[in-house]
Parts: sequence; C-alpha cells; structure tokens
Amino acid sequence: MFTKKTMLRAAGASLAVVLSLAVQPARAQGSDAERLQKLEQAVSQLQKRNAELEQEVSGLKKRTSWAPVVGAEGKTKTEVTYDGKTYVEKAVVEEKAPVYVQQRGPELKLVLGGFIQFNAESGDVFAFQGNFGQTAINDRFLLRRARINMTGDYAEQFDFKIEGDFEQNDGTNGGRRDFSGTDIFINWHQFPSAQVKAGQYKAPFGLEQLTPDTSLYTIERSIATGAITPERQIGIQLWGKPFTNIWPEQKDLVTYYAGVFNGNGRISQAGNLLVNADGSLSSFTLPSAAQRTAWSVDAWLELGPFDLIGEYLQETVLPRTVPGATPAFSAFNSDGFYVTGAYYILPKKLQAVVQWQFLNPGQKGNDGIPSILGGLNYYIRGDSVKLMVNYIHTWSDFRQANPQFGDDQFDEVLMRAQVMF
Repeated sequence: MFTKKTMLRAAGASLAVVLSLAVQPARAQGSDAERLQKLEQAVSQLQKRNAELEQEVSGLKKRTSWAPVVGAEGKTKTEVTYDGKTYVEKAVVEEKAPVYVQQRGPELKLVLGGFIQFNAESGDVFAFQGNFGQTAINDRFLLRRARINMTGDYAEQFDFKIEGDFEQNDGTNGGRRDFSGTDIFINWHQFPSAQVKAGQYKAPFGLEQLTPDTSLYTIERSIATGAITPERQIGIQLWGKPFTNIWPEQKDLVTYYAGVFNGNGRISQAGNLLVNADGSLSSFTLPSAAQRTAWSVDAWLELGPFDLIGEYLQETVLPRTVPGATPAFSAFNSDGFYVTGAYYILPKKLQAVVQWQFLNPGQKGNDGIPSILGGLNYYIRGDSVKLMVNYIHTWSDFRQANPQFGDDQFDEVLMRAQVMF
C-alpha cells in the first residue's frame, strides 16, 4: 500500500489547499485509468476555484481605493459586507454632521421669535386717526408688521432684546416703510426692585402704548395714544418691582420707572397731531426747538371674562427760545382718552370689544375727533394665532362746525390675521 500527496497553491491569493489522496493497490475496485481521471477532475475544479478567488481579491483591493460618490441625495460611500459565502457591495448615504449654533458669550438662554400681522382695510381707512380729506387713505391690504427678534439672559445678571421690523407701516408715516430696529436694549436685573435698562425701547409712558402690539384687544391703538405718547426712544432708565422679595404673590402690584431719553424718538416724526386746514390730521414734526410735558392716568379692571380699561392723557407743547432763532409755532395743549370694554362670549376663544375714544388736538377751535368701535376677536391659539375685526365710526367736530370742507362722519372696517412664532 502506498500514499500519494499532492499540494496545490492558489497563486496571488495566499491561499493553500492540500489534497490528500489514498491510492489503493491494484486489487481495489476500478482501474488506474479511472483513478487518474477522477484526480484530473479534482485538480481542474481546484484551479477554477483558485481563479475565482484571485478575481475577488483583486476586486476588493480596487474597491477599497474608490473615492466616495456624490449622488442626488448627498455624499455616498460604498460598503462591502461578507455573509460567509459571498461579498456584497452597496452604496450608502454618509451621515451628515449636525448643524448647531453656539453662542460666543456665556448666555444661559437664547430665544428666536417674531410675529406677522396682515390687515385688510376698507371704507374711510384710518379716519379714526384723523386721516380724511387731504390725508384720506384708500381701501388696501397691508402687511402691518413683520418682526423678528432675539431675546436672552446673559451672565446670570443681564437680559437683552434685539428686534427688527421688515414692514412697520401704518400708511400714515413715510418714515416706517423700510426695515428698522424697534427694540434694542440690555437690562441689568440682579436686583428686581432696582433694575437698569439702556438702549432703544418704548419710553415708559401710556398704558396702551406699553401693551404689546400682539396683545391689544383692538386692531390699532387709540388716537390719543398715537398722538401724545412718545413711543420708542433712546435712553436709560431705573425701574423695578419693589414687592418682588417682600410680597412675591403680588410682585406686579407696583412698578416704577424713572428715565432720561433723547426726546426726539427713533424717527423724525411724531404721531398724527398736526391739524390741517380741512380738520384732518397729519404727522407732527416740531418746526423749531420745543419742550413737551405730558402726564397720564390709567386703570385696568378684570372680573372673570370681563375687562374694563381706561386711560386719560394730556400734553403741553411749548416753543423754546433759542439765541438767533425765532419760535416757529405757538404753544398748545392736547388731551384725549379711551375707554375699552371686552367680554369673552366663548371662554378664551371668542371675545367682543367696544371702545369710546377721543382726541382734542388743541390747535384750532373745536377740532376734536371722537370715535366708537365695535369688534370681535377669535383666538385660534391664544395671541399666537388669532383673527380680529373692527368697525369704527368717526366724527370730526371741526368739519361739523365748518361744513364747507365736506363730510364730517366716516366709517371703516379693519380686519387682521396675526401669527406669532
């Protein structure tokens, strides 16, 4: 009995296959020719398999050097898997690194927000603000406000706000048609009863003026508020809530303000206060140096679904004598008021509103402008998403006393859709 061993090496694949064959003596069944034929078949199969392995190894070497392929859905790469029998390749999308914003300073909170107010206005538009006759406004759609803002807390002792308006346009003031900054300030609040605020913001005068645009019960502020309050100014103020620490449950009961401001506003014009020859009003610009002194008193009563709000404002405008310049206007006193009642017909959803408002510009005899308002507010998601409609009827005392100037009564309908984000 003898044994013959044959070794075959798969070239290039570093794979050794050992074949051990036991050759039986001549007395075993079958001839030598049959055994040689079987041996040749086995060798042929091994050579074929060896060639296949060489081809697979060569392909793997090439695939590992391929660059990622950019597809329609982004950057991809080729991934090769082996299930124990065969190698499978497939293209997979590379995961993108997450995008994030990191503050430069040690802010504790940073909030991005804003709101959009879209108006539809018909009839004697803004007649309640004195826009009739030579300052009349036609029916229109109006992107009333489109603001974006960022607020935050900084270094545990400061808060700030940066806000801009893409369309602060009431149609009565040409200085509010482009993008402009509204509130830009920083506030030091380490001591709630003695905070310091500096920058550009609403001067602390007038309840209705200080009520946010998004929280008003009427679509627009009253004529007295628009004409007399100073709106936004650049300055610095000391303010606080003295009950914060001693009576936390009633911390908002008393709030005080004391500030110093430039006095000329963030734009060159004030609200509608200048009385024209036909009794209408237009934006008032002081033609020479002046001194303005104003005061107001207000109250807000809330009883369940019912709110009653009232405010009276008065302003005295005096010319100032400047060396080498003669005053260009005479002194005058303006005053006005509004009373607003609101009642929820459906709790927190449907609200009815009525208002009586009046302004006495004090520049011509009997130049008062009173109005009555009726409206509905539908709160889809609180103030964040709401619909409003107002009907306003306005009289002109001056035109009633001087009929040669035309109509003395005016009607308008204002509608608004508001979205906050």
